[in-house]
Amino acid sequence: MTEQLRPDGSLRHLLTLEGLSRPQLELLLERAQHLVRPLGARAAMSQALAGATVANLFTEPSTRTRVSFELAAKRLGAHVVNLEMQLSSRVKGESMLDTVYTLESLHVDAFVIRDAQAGVPQLVADHVAPHVSVLSAGEAHLSHPTQGLLDALTIYQRKQRFAGLAVAIVGDIRHSRVARSNWHALRTLGVTDLRIVAPPALMPEAHEFAGATRCSDFSAGIDGADVVMMLRIQKERMDQANLPDGARYFAAWGLTGARLKEARPDAIVMHPQPMNRGIEIAPEVADGPQSVIRDQVRNGVAVRMAVLAEVLGTRAGST
Repeated sequence: MTEQLRPDGSLRHLLTLEGLSRPQLELLLERAQHLVRPLGARAAMSQALAGATVANLFTEPSTRTRVSFELAAKRLGAHVVNLEMQLSSRVKGESMLDTVYTLESLHVDAFVIRDAQAGVPQLVADHVAPHVSVLSAGEAHLSHPTQGLLDALTIYQRKQRFAGLAVAIVGDIRHSRVARSNWHALRTLGVTDLRIVAPPALMPEAHEFAGATRCSDFSAGIDGADVVMMLRIQKERMDQANLPDGARYFAAWGLTGARLKEARPDAIVMHPQPMNRGIEIAPEVADGPQSVIRDQVRNGVAVRMAVLAEVLGTRAGST
């Protein structure tokens, strides 16, 4: 298995947040914060990755992650290739590795990969040339490292700390790569009161999320929370997990204004999106004064710029 770090300790790949140290996470968050700009201001730009080429390989639908990775690379001066996998030779039977080898031969320096199959980013990382980097843009139900980083950055911007915070992650924990990456990030950064809140059918396996408090009661789970992070309910899972339909789920597990009062008065509301309004979150909460959902989107570009600059910066502009 290829290590994420180079021999000198710098980041070469980002496949998971598991195993990264607190200083490594804090460095990425600090770099990202320097790249955040308020709405209405010009986006941060540089030529730090001039001469580098980044290929986005997404086999699953994506809006925010794909667009923000593309913008991140372009705002750093890199060339970007967006491969439509359903229009590529993959549909003719070409393997992912043969696709990667082809693009590697065309001087691609980094691959950004989202795949529904577990292990694909690691497989590619194990087989690319030593100068090439691989970044996970979401792997099955296992990890979404840049989402974990941007969520951590959003929390820090509003709370200025991690220690002493109570963070409740609510919804489909069992199938959520976002929840897993947030657990890795927040635990490493010093959050000790981390709660996973879900109906029993959507709780993860007993060995997962070590150290997190498990709550199958919504009110108890968000009581006194500083952060309430709602997760998307995957409608296709409802029948499989014997869950109620959308309206009945919302009645029992949707975040409403009344339920939000169980959290701290200054609690922030988060959601990785896409949102099912009226199923896991009420529109007035999603768009309300405690929501930082749009901040999460804005921070996504900054975090992905920081990661790309970290893994490729030493090679940018080389000939």
